[in-house]
Amino acid sequence: MKKILGLVVLATALIGALIFSQQRHVPLKVSGFIEADDIRPGSRVGGRVKQVLIEEGQSVSKGDLLIELEPYDLLERRAEAVAGLSESKANYEKLVAGFRVEEIAQAEARIDQLKARLTLLVNGPRQQEIDSAVAELQLADAEYQLAKAKHLRIETLFAKKSASADELDTANTELQVASSKKEVKQKTLDLLKEGTRKEEIDEARAQLKQAEEAWQLLKNGSRREDIKQAAATVNKAEAVLQTIDKQIEELKIIAPLDGTIEAVTLQPGDLVGSNVPVISILDWNHLWVRCYVPENHLDIKVDQEVEVTIDSYPEKVFEGRVTYVSRQAEFVPRNVQTPEERSKQVFRIKVRIKDQDKLLRPGMSADVWLDRKETRP
Repeated sequence: MKKILGLVVLATALIGALIFSQQRHVPLKVSGFIEADDIRPGSRVGGRVKQVLIEEGQSVSKGDLLIELEPYDLLERRAEAVAGLSESKANYEKLVAGFRVEEIAQAEARIDQLKARLTLLVNGPRQQEIDSAVAELQLADAEYQLAKAKHLRIETLFAKKSASADELDTANTELQVASSKKEVKQKTLDLLKEGTRKEEIDEARAQLKQAEEAWQLLKNGSRREDIKQAAATVNKAEAVLQTIDKQIEELKIIAPLDGTIEAVTLQPGDLVGSNVPVISILDWNHLWVRCYVPENHLDIKVDQEVEVTIDSYPEKVFEGRVTYVSRQAEFVPRNVQTPEERSKQVFRIKVRIKDQDKLLRPGMSADVWLDRKETRP
């Protein structure tokens, strides 16, 4: 009887242990390695490497100069752009300021001059001018008559051989001069009596109108369209200069953040293409763990808070946050370490780690606890 009772107690204990083992909660832990964002800066312009100031494994801070490229012709192009901008600004300021007072006064004086000329042409010659022309004609006629009489006398003496041929030639010349002078005076008098020609008056009026319009343009200043065009030219020149300045800035490749140089293969003299990464920087400030979660535990969500433990700091717990959960299953990779169901498919997750004390480094082993702390052993 005692033997049967002992068997019953043993069976009861075994059944209880089995039930306890099945109901006991095993906290879910997935493992992985700490990784960092890989930043690959470069230059948008490219060119020949002037100097390399960093080495692989070197720690850099945001704003540090890493690599500098040769400027080639950018400095000359910038000087040309500066000169073009100065010229455009000077032209714009000239149009805005308008014309000088001296230029307007000069145009006004030109109007007065043309007005006086038009009045003179419209009024025609004065009576005094006609009388003067008549007197000059009479004088020329008297000189002509005198020369004619002298010529006749010399001609008679020459026929009698009392005058020489030279005297006769002189008399002929004096007569021709007197005749031409009389003819000129006669035509001058005829023109004065006839008055100013209509064509001359029309021409004078047209010149006066043109001068008045030019004066009005000077008073009104530059056209708004011309000023706007000049302003647009200034903006265009400024944009060209800014573009060149940006290109010059791109000659210096600056560290965009605090991190560690992961890879650099450039040497002075190497050619670098535009928009091509030239180095690799690991970002210390954004560390994360890549893990794989079994399908039957895929009840985690993005932004879920989790805890992370590191082998190098076994007594310290780091705060983490799930930032990515894959929507597609993958085969179990070799580095996955889960306490159960390793043969099934898993889903990749990404957990960001808060490391305010800067203790962690990429490559460290990490355990991500997907259960609450009070459920862990």
